Amino acid sequence: MKISKNTNHKEESISSKENQRRSFIKKAGLGGLSLASLSLASAAEQVDYVSQNVNRNSNPSTLKITDMRIAEIGGDVAFRTPIVRIYTNQGIVGHGDVRDGAAKEYALFLKSRLLGENPCNVERLFGIIKQFGYHGRQGGGVSGVEMALWDLAGKAYNVPVYQMLGGKYRDKVRVYCDTTVSKDPQEYANRMQARIDQGYTALKMDIGINLIKDIPGAIINSQDASYNPYQYEYRSYNETKHPFTRIQITDKGIDLLMEYLDVMRSKIGYDIPMGTDHWGHFGVNEAIKIARAAEPYNLAYVEDIIPWQYTEQWKEITLASTTPTQTGEDIFRLEGGFEELITTRSVDIVHPDPNTAGGILESKRIGDFASKHGIGFMHHHAAGPVSFIGCVHSAAATENFMWLEHHAVDKKDWENLVTGFDGPIVKDGYVTVPDKPGLGVELNEDMVKKYLIKGEKLFAPTPEWDEIRSWDRLWS
Repeated sequence: MKISKNTNHKEESISSKENQRRSFIKKAGLGGLSLASLSLASAAEQVDYVSQNVNRNSNPSTLKITDMRIAEIGGDVAFRTPIVRIYTNQGIVGHGDVRDGAAKEYALFLKSRLLGENPCNVERLFGIIKQFGYHGRQGGGVSGVEMALWDLAGKAYNVPVYQMLGGKYRDKVRVYCDTTVSKDPQEYANRMQARIDQGYTALKMDIGINLIKDIPGAIINSQDASYNPYQYEYRSYNETKHPFTRIQITDKGIDLLMEYLDVMRSKIGYDIPMGTDHWGHFGVNEAIKIARAAEPYNLAYVEDIIPWQYTEQWKEITLASTTPTQTGEDIFRLEGGFEELITTRSVDIVHPDPNTAGGILESKRIGDFASKHGIGFMHHHAAGPVSFIGCVHSAAATENFMWLEHHAVDKKDWENLVTGFDGPIVKDGYVTVPDKPGLGVELNEDMVKKYLIKGEKLFAPTPEWDEIRSWDRLWS
């Protein structure tokens, strides 16, 4: 009888504990569990609670990369963009974009370094592959892979990427958009106003010497001059860095350029921030002329008015005018890239493209470092919606973030390349930060197929990139 009583007592005790556990989980799932309740719960109950949202279809500690493939899109949907897909042994896949206009091989080259690795170790894997990235489009492979790794890690742990970066500072990310160019100032202004009517609260326009190159007396040493200054050169105007074109802008030319700004501001007013890009290839003296002449129009910034590498010249321009300066879309990483621009305060705003800068976490590092030095922080972006959403996570997780570029406003199928959003991705000039696991979107493969580059296949096998053929260590 004693044994029977003890057995019944034990069974009742186990049953009671199980009921308490279920009650605990039920309260937790309903959001009714307080911090005080959690502290009083048993260790097992606490583990149950904090792990309740972990993806039960994935075991993060045993997740392994098994393959990497590419689908390259272009045409009337986005600039040419290779989409990266990383496969795993547990059936989940992660996506990222190689920088627009970059070669898919920049990503495929990294495949042999990643096979068999756990994608959740994002920072460690970035340490392995970062040596193969560089400035401009050469950063696209490392950056696209980094985004795909975050997508996988988020899916494995069933949390959005921003949460793994420390949480978010905002629920919606403000977007700025480009405007199509017109040589007619009034028409150009009407196009800017149309963007405002669509809900955008920050704008950018491409304005520069290409708009006035056909007007006599506006530009000295123009590429289109009758005497053709490049006729005996192996390089073209577009391949000549700004200080070496020796182009000058006359007073007449400056007045013509400022007419665009004057008409713009007359049309849209002064409440909306308005930045400018693509002024042309010329040296620091002409840049200062423009920055000073533009002061009455209160531009949000002049972007990439000279190449980013000329740090001292950027500082000279920045100090010469109250017009804010901005650069950074072609810079890879903080170290060896943004660090000098920021520590010397050579520009007012840094503008990394996460598809070049090193991905999501590296872009956040750049933003945090800029904040420490009182420098503004934005995102450039001109690729597909996968990396656009990657930018949204970086932007949400960085305190001093300003605006994210949307370069595909007029591309009707751009948003249709992905699924996962309720309604449009960009609404009234903002993007709601996704709360779904990983990046929060999946590919619409039918739409991706529609816009594949001619001759490309949808994520065709890439076994030729499976085997590593070099010793990568940078020291002896």
